[in-house]
Amino acid sequence: MQLTRPLANNKSQLLIGGAFVLIAALGFSAKAVIIKLVYLGSPHVDAITLMALRMVMALPVFLLTAFWQGRKNQGNALRGKDWLGILILGAVGYYWSSLLDFTGLQLISAGLERVILFLYPTFVILFSAMIFRQFISLRVWVALVISYSGMLVVFFENMQMDSVNVIKGSVLVFLSAISFALFLIGSGVMIKRIGSARFTAMSMTVACLATLVHFSISHDLKALNLPEEIYVLAILMAAFSTILPAFLMNAGIRRIGSGTASIISSTGPIGTLFLAWFFLQEAISWAQIGGTFLVLTGVYIASQAKS
Repeated sequence: MQLTRPLANNKSQLLIGGAFVLIAALGFSAKAVIIKLVYLGSPHVDAITLMALRMVMALPVFLLTAFWQGRKNQGNALRGKDWLGILILGAVGYYWSSLLDFTGLQLISAGLERVILFLYPTFVILFSAMIFRQFISLRVWVALVISYSGMLVVFFENMQMDSVNVIKGSVLVFLSAISFALFLIGSGVMIKRIGSARFTAMSMTVACLATLVHFSISHDLKALNLPEEIYVLAILMAAFSTILPAFLMNAGIRRIGSGTASIISSTGPIGTLFLAWFFLQEAISWAQIGGTFLVLTGVYIASQAKS
C-alpha cells in the first residue's frame, strides 16, 4: 500500500490536516447511525429510497465540483478508458457498495456494520496481492487473522439476538466492504491519471445518477411522501456523512499523508459505537469493545506492514 507524502511538515498544517481527517472519520461513522434512525422512525422506508434522498441532495455539489475540476484541467482531457473507469468505479464503489450497506443496516446494528465495513483495508491487501502478485508476509497474515477474529467476536455476540437477520445483514455489509475495496484499488490508478478531487466528484456523480435511475425504475414519487424529520436526517447524511467527509479526507491526506490519516480514521468504528449507544440505545458490551479493538489492531498492523 503506497503512502501519500504530506503536503507540509509545519505544525499548523499537521494540526489542520489531522482535524480534517478526524472530522471526516466521524462524519463517515455517523452515517450508519443516521440510517438506523431513519429506519426506526419510518420502517417502511427502504434502502434505495433513503439512498435516493441522500444522493439527490449531494448531486448538485458533485456536479459543480466536477465541472470546476474539468475547467481547471482542460489540458488533461479524459480519454475513453478514463470515462469507462469512472463509470465502472462510480457504480461499483459508491452505488453498489452503498446499496448493499444500506440494505444490510436494515437487519443488523450500526456497531456490527461498522466493524465489518472497516475490514475493507484487509480486502485491499488480499486483492492487491492476487491482482498484482504481491507477496504477503507472515506479519500481514497474522494481522489479518487478528482482524477477522475481532469481527467474529462481535458477529457471534449479535447472533444471540436474531441469528437469521444478523447472518443476512452481515453478508450484505461484508459484500459492501469487498465492493469498496475493489473501488479503492481501481481508484488508485484513476487518481494518478486525473487527480483526486476530479475523480471523487465525477465518480460520485455517476453513483448519484445510478441511484436515481434505480429509484425511478423501482418506485414512484409517492414513495417520497415522508415525514419532515426523514428529510432532515437525509440532509444531515448528505452534508455531514457524504459531501463534507469526502472533501475533508482528501484535504487532510494532502497535509498529513495517507499513513497518518489511516491511523486517525481508525477512530471511525469507535465513534460509531458511542453514537449508536447515545442515539440508538445500542448496548456497548465488553465483547463488542474487544472485537472492535482486535479489528482496529489487525488493520493497523497490516496497513503499516504493507506500507
